[in-house]
Amino acid sequence: MDDEEARTRLLDAAEALYYAEGVQAVGMDRIRAESGVPLKRLYRIFPAKEALVTAYLERRDQRWTASLRAAVTGSADPVAAVFDWLGRWFSEPDFRGCAFLNAYGELGAGPAGVLDVVRRHKAEVRALLGDLVGPDREDLADQLLLLAEGATAVAALTPGPAPAAQAREAAHILLNASRIG
Repeated sequence: MDDEEARTRLLDAAEALYYAEGVQAVGMDRIRAESGVPLKRLYRIFPAKEALVTAYLERRDQRWTASLRAAVTGSADPVAAVFDWLGRWFSEPDFRGCAFLNAYGELGAGPAGVLDVVRRHKAEVRALLGDLVGPDREDLADQLLLLAEGATAVAALTPGPAPAAQAREAAHILLNASRIG
């Protein structure tokens, strides 16, 4: 196994375990056991747990935002498509809320690398929403972000599509009100 394969195995194990059980609950030895990567190689690739958590979140951000962008691209109603996509995500059997906020909730402002990834992810989601509503609509993009984040928090407690459907309806009302005003 070369370093690239080892890195992939480590990130796959980290993503599955950290998302399901939490960053604090999963030690490096468990990541090593699940990935099949020797401990020496693990620490050569990721010298500290913070480096592994940061890499896991960065990879998750790339996958998550690419999937969301694909869902809205070419949609006749891209804002509604955001909430439809969220509803499908909330209905996945392993859904456990926002990985970024979960990590931040566990680790707080401690590890700077982790906090940077969390902030970049939320800024990227906000920028995507801003692209959908158009220039000079900063307030509307911020409000849509709050709806998406709120729906995600509610769905973490009550998984299923309902929170996304409710947020989609609220977004529809918000968009219509912004056209009138």
